[in-house]
Amino acid sequence: MNNFCTAMASAGVIALALAAPPAEAKTLNIALNADIRSLDPGVNRDANSDAIVLHMVEGLVAYGEDASVKPLLAEKVDISDDDLTYTFTLRPAVKFHNGKEMTSEDVLWSWNRYMAEATKWRCRPDFVAGGASHVVSIAAPDPKTVVFKLEKPNALFLATLARTDCGMTGILDKSSLNADGSFNVPVGTGPFKYKEWKKGEFIDLDAFAAYSARAGEKRDGLTGSKKPLVDKVHFPVIPDRSAAKAALLNGDIDVLPDAPYADIAEYEKNDALGVSLVSNPGITALLFQVRDPILKDGRIRRAISMAIDVNALVEGITLGLGKANSSLVPVTSRYYSAEQAKGYKYDLEAAKLLLKEAGYNGQPIKLIANTRYQNTHDAAVVAQAMLQQAGINAELEILEWATQLDRYQSGNYTAMTFPYSARFDPALTYDSVMGDKAKQPRKVWGDPEAQAMLDQSMRVSDPAKRQELFDKLHARFLEDVPFLMLYNGLEASAFRKTVQNYTASIFSMPRAWEVSIADQM
Repeated sequence: MNNFCTAMASAGVIALALAAPPAEAKTLNIALNADIRSLDPGVNRDANSDAIVLHMVEGLVAYGEDASVKPLLAEKVDISDDDLTYTFTLRPAVKFHNGKEMTSEDVLWSWNRYMAEATKWRCRPDFVAGGASHVVSIAAPDPKTVVFKLEKPNALFLATLARTDCGMTGILDKSSLNADGSFNVPVGTGPFKYKEWKKGEFIDLDAFAAYSARAGEKRDGLTGSKKPLVDKVHFPVIPDRSAAKAALLNGDIDVLPDAPYADIAEYEKNDALGVSLVSNPGITALLFQVRDPILKDGRIRRAISMAIDVNALVEGITLGLGKANSSLVPVTSRYYSAEQAKGYKYDLEAAKLLLKEAGYNGQPIKLIANTRYQNTHDAAVVAQAMLQQAGINAELEILEWATQLDRYQSGNYTAMTFPYSARFDPALTYDSVMGDKAKQPRKVWGDPEAQAMLDQSMRVSDPAKRQELFDKLHARFLEDVPFLMLYNGLEASAFRKTVQNYTASIFSMPRAWEVSIADQM
């Protein structure tokens, strides 16, 4: 070997010796308090399922942090003068997880699948004939354009498309299905792609290296920039709250969403941990089955409303972090007025007199709760004690979350404490609880006159007219007592301080995009 070659070889050895080792793959560990139900957007879902799915799929539009609807896969949305035609221009060069570029044909295919009755998409009733946002046609005139036409104007069409419980009407590639047409895994456009789901144990997602982020934007709720800054997200299922706390303190997990309020003060004093708190439009409520032989009597429901000191209940179960709200309009909404602030008056003696007038003789009233959502469990325990003070024979029944959800869906209960995911327009919150119980047993309030008011609030866009309708709806809600509103959601998250840019959100679900992990010093 000549001297030149020898020198080059020596230099190569030195360079290899001095080269930095390959960067260690970064995994973000986010605890789940229960397993998911499915990976199919808006199908057989719950809040945990939505949280996982929305890391993988995206819709044409999504909610920003201020609860307004903004473009996501769409570059822009044009609305006709008669409010019947919505034209979506798709962003260029957006790819699915399999590398294929998304086009309008994929939007058309995804929509037709959602609208097939066999899919059992949660939000299909909103878009079929008779629904508030009845879509009469959808067309794909060119690869980057999608046109929806509505039967009648609906001010909440975009807001309904963006709903998290609808899976954001996420656009899927056809390879999401098995050969027989059954759902397999979501092949979407999101910042993370499916890796593995070991039921009851964990869900793993990998970063999507070819993710197309919205250029020049910051993270904004469920839209804006959503770049994956870690290589993998590991979601271990840890139902036991003590075990989840220990995992956070020991560094086995990086993020604990939905942290118990009782632990917040301790976490704030821990130098290794950070805490993020945010109020959201989700609701916790005490539901009544108004077809029940006992609770069909409005006097008994009203007596229950007077027997429960809602302010004391909420103060106690949230340790002063939350505040009672008797309205379905959240206190952060532009539509929360002096009328919305009116609620039921706590009056134990009046409750007893009303029960006597109704002929109540101590018949048991079964109150269902679960331990997955601890605050709803605690609310049921406190409510039971308050009801017993009024002479109401409230019996507490603790169920697994999946069982309670099935009972809720079928209307098979007397009373239950129940959490609703956040909706970001009051009309959508009302719509989540209102409807024909014969057609949708999960609906709680079936008053036709109230439904007519709700329908009108979905058609008009003038804020003053909507305010008047929401105020009338609240007055009627207080009169009918179909259930008790307790308080709006309060999301508390705790995380290791090595986690950068993690925040709780108004959506009450963890977001792994735009989150990184700092190197340990």
